[in-house]
Parts: sequence; structure tokens; C-alpha cells
Amino acid sequence: MKLNASIDPVAECSILIRFDSEPSDHLSWVIGEISHYLSNQLGAWVMNVTPSFNTILVDYLPHRISIFEFVPYLEHLVTEALENMPESHQSEVITLPIYYDLSVGPDLALYQSDGVDINRFRDLHSQVEYTVGAIGFSAGFAFLTAVDHRIRRPRKASPRVTVPKGSVGIANNQTAIYPSESPGGWNIIGNCPTQLYHPDKAKVLPFSIGTKVRFESIDYDTFVQLGGKVNKDWDWQ
Repeated sequence: MKLNASIDPVAECSILIRFDSEPSDHLSWVIGEISHYLSNQLGAWVMNVTPSFNTILVDYLPHRISIFEFVPYLEHLVTEALENMPESHQSEVITLPIYYDLSVGPDLALYQSDGVDINRFRDLHSQVEYTVGAIGFSAGFAFLTAVDHRIRRPRKASPRVTVPKGSVGIANNQTAIYPSESPGGWNIIGNCPTQLYHPDKAKVLPFSIGTKVRFESIDYDTFVQLGGKVNKDWDWQ
């Protein structure tokens, strides 16, 4: 899989690296690897290196290096990295437990109204091996692709003010776990009791761009044993 990239300034202190390929599992892994490489090589010259589905945004510090020096050096690093990338790779795979139930996944009711019962939904959602394509929105929020076409739903027209920590959602062809309590407009279909964001540890997240994620359906007792909680008074409006 040969990849080429274009590198262009998009703001006063930002450079966007675009890869000339449709998003894919291998491209996600390549972008994750190159992002780590750039972070290590550019060091104190950059504020952020932000990977996404087929781009990397690099925010640099112009008082430390001029754009006339930075862009050619960035081009050199990206070209060098692409030349040394393997044609294929073996992704890390992690498995996360999910409790699928209306008490923690109120939008399962929308699928039920469409004729998809909870057991069928659970099978369709948990039998797919997903890929982390981007990390953002909030710390530790991983966008996973691609959801089975039979259970895809658009984002909600009116986002909820608050979504509980661990909530599992679907928006279009993506699924994700909310690593902390936050606003959100995704369709909530379950809860993951696993702590995903560890700001005080060397490994902040259990995954990175390109990581494969599998979901394992669990029952209520296991959910509680793993630290999950059902708040019967939660307002899902």
C-alpha cells in the first residue's frame, strides 16, 4: 500500500498533512505511527500533533522555528517515515466489556421500535472488530469504525446536556465510549465499566490510532462486579 502525503499551512501556526488514501485500518495505523514519530522528532517545536482519519494536524511554535525551516523539515520527516512503513501490519487488539440494557442504553428503544430487539442489536454491535480512527472531542474519546449498516443511526438533533461516564454510543457509521461524563449527541446503547482515561499514568489510554477494539457483552452481575453503576434517577432527556 503506497501512500503519498501533501503538507500545507492551514493557519498561522498549523500545518495539515493529508494522505491521498481513503480511511482504512492500515492507514489509521500508519497515521498513528507517524504521529508518534513526529512528536518525538519535533519535540519543543510543536504544541500538538493531532491524528485523524486521513490527516495529521501539527501545531508548531513560530517563535522557536520559522515556517520556512519547519515545513521542509516536516516534509523530510514524513517522506522518510512513509518510505520505511511496512506494506501491512499486525494491530494490537483489546477487548472491552459492554452491558447492553435500557437502564444504561436508553436509545436501544429506538432500535426496538425499528424491529431490532436488544439481543439482535447486541449481536450486531459486539460481533464487529472496530478500529480506532481518531481520538478527540474529549480526553480519551476514541472514534471507532465501522458500525454494521443495520444499526447505524444519525446523531441526535438535540444533544443531551450530560451523558454518563462509560456510555457507549453510535453516530452514523461510528461507535465510541464516553470516557467521562460530558454532553453528547450520540445514540446511547450501553455502558462500559472499564476505566479508559488515566491522566496520572504513563499509559494514559489503553488504545491508540489503529488499535483494534472488540466488545464483549456482559450481564448485570458482571457489570456491577467490574464497577458499573445503574443510576435509576438519571435524567436521559
